[in-house]
Amino acid sequence: MSAPPFLPAPIIVTALFGDEDREWFDRQRRDYFPPERNQLAAHLTMFHHLPPACADEVKHRLAQETRTIPAPDARVSGLLSLGRGVAYRIESPALAAIRARLADAFTGLLTPQDQAGWRAHVTVQNKVAPAEAKALLATLERDFRPRPVRIAGLAAYWYRGGPWEPLSRHKFA
Repeated sequence: MSAPPFLPAPIIVTALFGDEDREWFDRQRRDYFPPERNQLAAHLTMFHHLPPACADEVKHRLAQETRTIPAPDARVSGLLSLGRGVAYRIESPALAAIRARLADAFTGLLTPQDQAGWRAHVTVQNKVAPAEAKALLATLERDFRPRPVRIAGLAAYWYRGGPWEPLSRHKFA
């Protein structure tokens, strides 16, 4: 059950994919994610929980990191076992640098999960039996080839317990 919209809620920050890449990841999620748990479009989480009081600062910083800035180069570099799921690894030194600057800006406000470093990935399967995840990982690895992926922008969302509520979107130049 989600919280009423007037209650404070944590903020999630993600990178946005270009349409073709988002659609490809979304197809993967439809194919492999348990349907009852697949409430979100494919996403690349940069921060899992920023305090609601910093919403204006989040929007300001995301705008600074994208306005007049070209999209960072990125690629799908491999697969990642999540134990009970599977994800695609994303490599992007420029996006990692943006995340590091944002982490510095929000020092002291980050949860332990967001302080622990960043392992950029897109989850396409989660919360399944380990054997099922291991089988999917082996299947996907058989045909995997690294490929470029377009990072179109950054976004912030309110997390109220269900599907995320948009807070702001910021496109790269």
